[in-house]
Amino acid sequence: MQNHFPLWKNLIILGVFFVSLIYALPSLYGEDPSVQISSVNSQKLGPDKANEIELAVKAAGVSAKALEVNNDQVLVRLNNTDDQLKIADLLREQLGKTMTVALNLAPTTPSWLRAIGAQSMYLGLDLRGGVHFLLEVDMDAAVRQAEERYVDDVRVALRNEKIRYLGVVKDAGFIKVTLKGVEDKTALLALLDKDFHLSLDVKEPPEQDQVWLKISEYQEKEIRKLAVSQNMTALRNRVNELGVAEPVIQQQGENRIVVQLPGVQDTTRAKEILGTTATLEYRLVDVEHDVMKAIEGHPPVNSRLYYDKNGGPILLDKRIIVTGDQIVDASSGMDQDGRAAVFISLDGPGAAKMGKVTQTNVGKPMAVVFIEYRVETKLVNGEKIRHKEKVEKVISVATIQGVFSKRFQTTGLDSPQEARNLSLLLRAGALAAPVDIVEERTVGPSLGQDNINKGFLSFIVGFGLVVLFMMVYYKLFGMIANLALAFNVVIVVSILSMLQATLTLPGIAGIILTVGMSVDANVLIFERIKEELRHGNAPQTSIFIGYEKAFATILDSHVTNLVVAIVLFAFGTGSVKGFAVTLIIGILSSMFTAITGTRMIINWIYGNRRVEKLSI
Repeated sequence: MQNHFPLWKNLIILGVFFVSLIYALPSLYGEDPSVQISSVNSQKLGPDKANEIELAVKAAGVSAKALEVNNDQVLVRLNNTDDQLKIADLLREQLGKTMTVALNLAPTTPSWLRAIGAQSMYLGLDLRGGVHFLLEVDMDAAVRQAEERYVDDVRVALRNEKIRYLGVVKDAGFIKVTLKGVEDKTALLALLDKDFHLSLDVKEPPEQDQVWLKISEYQEKEIRKLAVSQNMTALRNRVNELGVAEPVIQQQGENRIVVQLPGVQDTTRAKEILGTTATLEYRLVDVEHDVMKAIEGHPPVNSRLYYDKNGGPILLDKRIIVTGDQIVDASSGMDQDGRAAVFISLDGPGAAKMGKVTQTNVGKPMAVVFIEYRVETKLVNGEKIRHKEKVEKVISVATIQGVFSKRFQTTGLDSPQEARNLSLLLRAGALAAPVDIVEERTVGPSLGQDNINKGFLSFIVGFGLVVLFMMVYYKLFGMIANLALAFNVVIVVSILSMLQATLTLPGIAGIILTVGMSVDANVLIFERIKEELRHGNAPQTSIFIGYEKAFATILDSHVTNLVVAIVLFAFGTGSVKGFAVTLIIGILSSMFTAITGTRMIINWIYGNRRVEKLSI
């Protein structure tokens, strides 16, 4: 019984093929160009709003495929991308700022497939259209911001321990602490060892009344690592606020982030939201010192000169009360006087600090500083030079009328639109460090469809030529190999669908490559069988020896290819990684189908019977 599989092995192989077929089916149904409408305030949209949207679509002379209401959103399915863009622009204009209108590609998968979790493959930006950004995180800025925080933390710690000091300043990468007397140095070193020994390295200069502090190497690495991860979280939140369906946000290398927004064609709005590092700082106004002396270049030690929106100078305390990273919620609206305002909620530590400061400073003015990092590209001698600029302006100064902590409002904004943008940025979270857009690409929906058509055509041509060659050259055995080849493609598509991996043009190239590799394994097996037949072995023995002795060669070639694919996945980025994913899946599935799948079918045809001649 050389050429015979036990029942359990046949059932496993058939089970794999059946499950793969089921989970590959959604990719045949395709997707509808759609417009997704959701409420900015996360309110559920009822039938009334759905009827209003349906009437607006009909009035525009567009025939919608379907209109679906699902809890907090309405989905309008359309026939083509031209209608999609037209309806999206129309609804944005009619619904105003209370609704988020996003372009989407809604799958047409039947409900029974969705019920078992079968979904179509996720298409990359080059296949479905949208905007691609490559952002670079300014790591040095993250370290500088950490140094500024440590300056405030050290000051607070010195005051709490009642250690007398003349100044704590940041200078040339060091935080320099100057004491009032040498006798306080022992207490300072004990404090630093207790509270900052993991974060700050201590250096004792020749001056006995000074201690220099520097962020430790370990802490600096952590700050840089967290800057990227926190920025990715903030960017995800901002993209969610934009209402983009199925965005891709991935880290690339040590300090870069890839952001892909499918369906988005308005790059200006996306760049405003993604690239802006905006936050607020609340500081007390210094009313004790002369602002004119500060303008002349002699600011007080503990104060700093700022300018308001009208260009007027104002002195603020260097100590920050709370910052944007302590804000847990922000919403825009109007205050009691009809002015644009942002209503802010603080976290526990921020609320405690705000409550303590306002309690001891009732009747004194407090300022709100708006900080924004801008990146401008200028042409210098024909070369693009990116210039980063930190813009700080005092947007509001108000007298503290009473004690407040967790919830309060900020006014002084120029317009409701500015209030909405600021609340969005604060609600989504301030970026931990500024980002620079180093690459930007826009792919139109029609170009994406053209890429799909060309990729599919290349697959059909390649697949057809391979099938024709195998059928002519290896006859029945070739037809069996073609059947296994088809199942190999089905398995690859099903695994990509189950993993919800992103299929790109290079991914399609990976699938086409696995088609050739799968047939290559069968060619080795079939040639070995033919060689055994030429040596005079019986057909049954030739089949058995052919599969057994070709296995080692097939394994070697596939393992070497697999190693290369894993290296591409580990060190590649973007589309290279997508190519590697499909290649890895294709290599593993081709080994299964070319060796096990074809063997099962050949066993069905030739096993358990006397055979005089093989159709090979």
